[in-house]
Amino acid sequence: MLLDGLVRGAVLGGHVPADGGRLSVAKVVFGAEPKDYEVYAFVLQHYDKLAFSPAVEACVKAMPRSPKRQLRDVKKQLEHRGTGTRSQQALKMQQEQGKAERKAHHKQQKEAEEQRRFAMKQRKRKDKHRGH
Repeated sequence: MLLDGLVRGAVLGGHVPADGGRLSVAKVVFGAEPKDYEVYAFVLQHYDKLAFSPAVEACVKAMPRSPKRQLRDVKKQLEHRGTGTRSQQALKMQQEQGKAERKAHHKQQKEAEEQRRFAMKQRKRKDKHRGH
């Protein structure tokens, strides 16, 4: 609400998200000082008939962030940065790849050993049963 001499008015505005965060406004002049519920009723009834201005770029001010929040964000970024040089990153990748290969090979050997033991147990059972 604004006061222009003896006349009270309202500036209604809204962001147009489809237009890339642009802002358009409309000015409405009320005679005497309107109550809140009168302004609300006017907006509900006449919003679609208001003549809005052409959309302009809306500069959104960034809210000031607390120093503690800034420190946390910086610390988080440094943690996820990874190893320093590209050569170190390549060595780390090679190490992880070798680790994955060893793990897969060990798993395959373990499964083969389990299969061998199972087959031996089955054969032993069969041999015991056959003796009668």
